[in-house]
Amino acid sequence: MVPIPAVDSPHTGPSRPIQPLPGDVVHSIAAGEVIDSLAAAVRELIENALDARATHITVALWPEQGRVQVADNGIGMALENLHRAAIPHSTSKIRTQADLWQVQSLGFRGEALHSLAQVAQLEICSRPSSDESGWRVTYSAQGEPLTTAPVAMAPGSIVTLTNLFAQWPARRQRLPAIPRQLAQVQRVIHHCALAQPTATWAAQLNDRPWLALTPSPTARGLVPQLVRAIAEVDLHEGWQAVSSTSEIDLATGIYGLIGLPDRCHRPRLDWVKVAVNGRLVTVPELEQGILQAFRHTLPRHRYPLAFIHLTVAPSDIDWNRRPDKSTLYLHRLDDWVMHCQHHIKALLGQQETTLSDGSQQRVTQLLKTAEPGGIYGPGGDLSDALPYRDRPGRLQAIAQVHNRYVLAEQPDGLCLIEQHIAHERVLYERLQDQWRLVPLTTPIVLEGLNEKQLEQFQRLDLAPEEFGPNRWAIRQAPEPLCDRDDLPDALLELSLGGSLDTAQVAIACRTAIRNGTPLDLPTMQTLLDDWQRTRNPRTCPHGRPICLTLSETSLARFFRRSWVVGKSHGI
Repeated sequence: MVPIPAVDSPHTGPSRPIQPLPGDVVHSIAAGEVIDSLAAAVRELIENALDARATHITVALWPEQGRVQVADNGIGMALENLHRAAIPHSTSKIRTQADLWQVQSLGFRGEALHSLAQVAQLEICSRPSSDESGWRVTYSAQGEPLTTAPVAMAPGSIVTLTNLFAQWPARRQRLPAIPRQLAQVQRVIHHCALAQPTATWAAQLNDRPWLALTPSPTARGLVPQLVRAIAEVDLHEGWQAVSSTSEIDLATGIYGLIGLPDRCHRPRLDWVKVAVNGRLVTVPELEQGILQAFRHTLPRHRYPLAFIHLTVAPSDIDWNRRPDKSTLYLHRLDDWVMHCQHHIKALLGQQETTLSDGSQQRVTQLLKTAEPGGIYGPGGDLSDALPYRDRPGRLQAIAQVHNRYVLAEQPDGLCLIEQHIAHERVLYERLQDQWRLVPLTTPIVLEGLNEKQLEQFQRLDLAPEEFGPNRWAIRQAPEPLCDRDDLPDALLELSLGGSLDTAQVAIACRTAIRNGTPLDLPTMQTLLDDWQRTRNPRTCPHGRPICLTLSETSLARFFRRSWVVGKSHGI
C-alpha cells in the first residue's frame, strides 16, 4: 500500500499558534453580519432616523450604482458627534453593561455606521435644530473622518452610501436581481412604517417617486396603504393594558389590529405580524398563538390579517440574539401568548356588536368604505399597480354636483372627484414638467419687499430690479399667471414661499378651476382624462384626497341584491 501523506490541519500535524485576529478582520466579519444586502443597509439607516425622533423619512435608491440615501428631520448631530459616529462600537444610546437590559432604542450596539463604512463610501450631513448650518463629513473604511465641510441644510440628517459592496465583489455578485432587492427594501420600509405609523415615509427610485406612506395615529391607517383592497372599515383595532395577574409590568400592554374575518382574509400566511417596542420581529410562538385565536372564524385555506404590537418593559427583552435584531428573547413568553389570544378574541367579540348596529351605522360604514376602497383610494404594493397615466378613459363623466364635484362612472362603480383639487394636481405636475417664465408687456412694481422675499424671487429667476426707494420691478412671470388680473397679488404670494416647489403649488392652487364654477360634460371629461394621467392622482399638492369611490360590490351589499324576492313580491 502506498502511504497517504499527512496533511496539516487544525487537529493533526504541526499546530499553528492561536492569536487574536487583527482589528480590521474583526470589523469586516461584523460588517458582513450586520450589512448583508441593500435592504439591510436601508434598515439600519431608517432605524437610526427613528431613534433620532424623525417624523419624515425619505429613502432614495440607485441600485445599479450601489447608492443609497436616507434623509430625515430628526434631532441631527453636532460636529463632535459626527466625527465619532462611525468609529466601531461608538453610540449615544447605552453607556454601561446594565443598559443592555434596558434598551429603549432601535439601535444600541454602535455597529451600524461603522459596518456601513466598511462596505461602502459613507457620507453624513447633519444639523441640529439649534445650529444655523450643518456639517458634511466623509469617512474612511475604518470609520475615521476624512473630510469635513459646512453645508446649508434643514435640521436633520442625510446619510449617503456610495459603491455599496464595491470592495466585496463576492458579496456583490451574490446579491439577488434588482427587482428582488427592491422588494426586500419595500418590505423593510413597510415594516418600519407599520411599527412607527406616525412618521411620513417617501421613497424614490432612480430620482423618480417610488412609494409614499402617509402618517396615521395608529397602524389602522397604514394597512390600507400596504395591502391592496383593504379598507379601514374592514379592520378593527384596540389597546389593552395587561392584567395584573400576569405578573407583567402594568405599564405594558398590547395593541391589536385585525381584519374582520367575514370580509378580510388572506390566501397565504403573509400578514400575521408582530412588533415589540417599535420593531417588527419574528416570534413563532406568538404567531402560532394568533392563528389559534382565529380558529373557526375564517373560510377554509384562508389566513387572517393580524398585527400585534407589544409594549414590553425593556428589562423583559433580550435583543442580543441576532445582529439584525429580527428575533429576540422575550421573558414570560407564555403569558404574552395568552394575552394576545385574549385580546384578539375580545376584538372579534366587538365585531359581533358592530354588525348588529342599526342601518344608520351601516350607511356610515358604506361611506367610509368608499374612500379607500376603489381604484383611486390608497393602494398597497405600488410596484404592482398600473401607472395612472395609462388609464385615461376608465372614468366617464356623468354630471356635476353642486358645481363642486364631478360624478363619474367607472367599470366597477362610481367616483366623486372634487374639481378644484383634481385640476390643481394636473396643473402642479405640468408646472413641474414645464416651468416657463415669459416677459411681461408691462412690468409689475412691488413695494416693501423684505430680504427673504427678494431671495425667493431670485430662486425663481424672476430677477427683481430696483425701481426707486423700496420698490422693485418684475419684468417676467410664470406663464400661467401672466394674463391674470390678480398678477401682483400672485407674485407677492410666490415671494412668501421658500422654494420653487412651493411656488408651483401656489400657482396651481390659484389657477385651478374654482369650486362653484359650472362645467359642461366635455370639460369635465377632459379634466378626468388629464387627472388620470398624473403621476400622483390620489391627493392634491396639499395632501387632500381627490376622489371618493363607491364600488359596485358596496352598492350591491347596501341594496341587498343577494336577497331573494318571492313571486308575490311581498315583504
